[in-house]
Parts: sequence; C-alpha cells; structure tokens
Amino acid sequence: MKNQVQLITYADRLTGSGLAQLKQLLDTSFDGLFSGVHILPFYYPIDGSDAGFDPIDHAQVDSRLGNWQALSDIGQEYEVMADLIVNHVSAQSVEFKDVLKNGSSSSYWSMFLKETDVFPHGITKTQADAIFRPRPTSCFSPKELASGEVVNFWTTFTDNQIDINVETDAGKGYLDKVLNLFAKNGVKIIRLDAAGFAIKRAGTSCFMTDETFAFIKQLAEQAHELGMETIAEIHSHYKTQIAVAKKVDRVYDFALPPLILHTLFSKNVDALVSWLTISPRNCLTVLDTHDGIGIVDAGPEGDKAGLLTATEVDHLVQTIHANSQGESLKATGAAASNVDLYQVNCSYYDALGKDDFAYLTARAIQFFSPGVPQVYYGGLLALNNDMALLEKTQVGRDINRSYLSLEQVKKHLAKPVVKGLFSLIKLRNESNAFNGEFSVQGSNSILSMKWQNQQELACLDIDLIQGTTVLSLSSAKQNKVINLADLLNN
Repeated sequence: MKNQVQLITYADRLTGSGLAQLKQLLDTSFDGLFSGVHILPFYYPIDGSDAGFDPIDHAQVDSRLGNWQALSDIGQEYEVMADLIVNHVSAQSVEFKDVLKNGSSSSYWSMFLKETDVFPHGITKTQADAIFRPRPTSCFSPKELASGEVVNFWTTFTDNQIDINVETDAGKGYLDKVLNLFAKNGVKIIRLDAAGFAIKRAGTSCFMTDETFAFIKQLAEQAHELGMETIAEIHSHYKTQIAVAKKVDRVYDFALPPLILHTLFSKNVDALVSWLTISPRNCLTVLDTHDGIGIVDAGPEGDKAGLLTATEVDHLVQTIHANSQGESLKATGAAASNVDLYQVNCSYYDALGKDDFAYLTARAIQFFSPGVPQVYYGGLLALNNDMALLEKTQVGRDINRSYLSLEQVKKHLAKPVVKGLFSLIKLRNESNAFNGEFSVQGSNSILSMKWQNQQELACLDIDLIQGTTVLSLSSAKQNKVINLADLLNN
C-alpha cells in the first residue's frame, strides 16, 4: 500500500452515477489527490437497509453502478479497497430465502449461524450478558420457516443481516467466491468488515477471541496468496486495537478522531500525545467514515481506563451535540434506527462547529499521525449534516451519507476550506519525510509532530491557545513554511 492519501466514497453518492463517473472524477477534479480509493459497497443492492452492507448478492456489482470491468478500470490506476462483508448477508439473499423455504434440507442451512450452533441447550442470561454487543438489542432474531418452525438466527447487527457461520464449508465457500472475484478484478486491499464478530463461542464475549484472531489470520493468508492485503475493521478499547495490530496486516486508528476533537475542544494535547506515542504504526487513519464518530475507541471499558475518562467522553459528546446545533443528537442512539452504542452520528465538519481553521488543523494532525490517511467524501467536501436525508430515512448514519451530483461537487470545490484541504493532501503526498521516523512532543496547549527521512523533514507545530498551526517542510532542494490560516486565504 502506498503511503499517500486515499479516498473513501460510495460511487453513487459522490457522483450521482456509477463507477465510470467515479474514475472520471478521480482523473480530473481530484487529480493528484489520491493514490487509492476505498469504494464502499458496490454489491447488489447498494440501497438495502444498511447502504450496501447487507448484500443480497455479494458477488454481483449493482448494475446501476456498472460492472466488474468498471471496477477493474479504476484498479488500473488506483489502489482499490473493497469491503469483504465477513459477518453477515441479507435476509433477502437467495441463500437465506432457500433456508426459510427448505429448512434443514437446504444446501445453505449450515451457512447461517443459529443460536443452537453455539448454545445447543439455549443461551442463559449469564452467557448473554457476556456477549459484546454493538447494538442494544438481542443477538438473535426469530425467523419462521415455511414448515412453521421458528428458528433463532444470530443477527449481530440488524434482523435483516443474518450472520454467516464462517466455520462451515458453506460459509467458507461463500467467502472464497468473493475473495477470488476481488482478486480477478483488480482489488488490492480488503477491508474485513465486522470481522471481530465472526467467531462465536459459548461463555465468551464472542468478540475478538483467540479463535477470531486465527480466523482473521487465515483470511489474510488467503488474500496474500491472491495478491491482496487486509485491513481489520474493529471498534474497541484502545488496548484491544494495539493487540489486534500485532496480529494483522493493518488496523484503523479509530481512537484518533475522538482524541483530535477532545484536543481541539479542551485545548489540551496530553491525551493525544499519550496515544501517539503508543499507537499502532501499521494503521489507516481517518477522521470520518460512512459510520459515525467512534467513542468507545478512546473511552474506558469496565474497569479498564481509557485514553479519555468517562467525564471527558461525556463532555466530548455533549460538545459535538452543541456544535452541531443539536443535529447529531437527532441521529444518535435511540433517536434513530440502526442505532450504535459506540458512535455519534455527525459530519466531522459540523462536529467542529463549521470552523474552517479548526477543521484544517484536525486534518493536519491526522496527516502527521502514523499511518496511511484516508479522507471520506463528506469530509473532503466539508459537507454539513444532511438533515433532509435523515428525516427521509430515519437512519442515523445517513446524516453523513449525502447523495450528490457532479454539479454539487463542483460547487463544494470552490469553498476555501476544501481548497485548503486539497493543498494539505498534496503536501502530505509529495513529502518523502513521511516514509521516515515519527516523533511527537507536547503538553497542555502545545503540540509538535515531526517526520524525518534522511535529509527530508516535515514538522507540524500547533499552539491551541494562540490559535496557530504551522507546517514546515524541508529537503536538500527547498524549505517551505506554511501558516495553515494562509491556506484558507489563497
């Protein structure tokens, strides 16, 4: 994977069209910005109950976006990342419908995980309480078969997302088919969506167990043999993330987004500096994604201290709600369907109160943090919360999943904050210093981040009280000092 900025986007929501138009946008308006692109689910259908993360057919490109050749065309010039939806498949899939019709006689019966597969005599309250849940609902959904029998199927997320039994031949065959299609059509990086939940064992949390690590390792080895690398997508306590990073190709630094917000809100860098001294180096960094802003990744868990205290987490969340004029509150928790226990649904730009300078400072910190940076299309264009879409769908995360046309994209490109971000991205891509050694210092309101690769040096110096952010880039050929505020005035 190249150590340059990557884009995260839906093909249709950014372009108003499909994969061919996405490539055109990458080649023209976004020329020079991205070495790779994470194309969010492009499988049939792209407009299911979870924006493509509940595929009816994981092996079929939704015809409204194009076909596998259109994806391959993008892969000729950019590193393409695609989601392998490891944990579940749509209840509307051919496979699950066959199970509902034929029950245990279905050839797909073993592909789906049932309560009795893990708890043959039924689950006890103690066992249920031990399971780590990303939702405040039961981990099972009762489904009635054509015979009239009711079976409890495991549904980690929603009742339309039926968990796959990845340890059976049918489950393995399903994932193998998709992996081979990816390799054949130019995918270079696989995001293992919700992989931490894939293996379930009675008496455990059913999340990131030793068996889960073994499963992820086996998937990664398969991917390597096909010329691809993997990213483990896991929201959890920061110590879990550090442990996971030692066993996989790459992880996401999901602690970074809330820590940067906390830093800017409190004008104190201590928690951020503490994290950056120990954070995994084999990571991707993000501020925003198609999901909400993760909170659990920086907070405490039970008796385990977090990077932030419970009081600091509460202040962080309340400040986001205040900065967004209460909009994030309408999209988070019980206020919207498909609720998350560990995320606040809000655009990152609105979380910072639409403050252009604070937003570019946040991006500068991200780009200087260890890892390969990714920028979500909503963040790239500094989009506001999409309250109209939220009102229409009542899905909390849709607040940050706007549908745009190319004409709307062009208008956003004219905004000073977007122009400034484009300049930052190019600076990050062009300096070879970021392939060297990282160091960080700071306390209270002062932060200094540095990358050095032989004669090339990149420094970021921030004074949160004085409100200054300065980038310094030097090499044998040139020295450049950039006051971040100037990027908003050019």
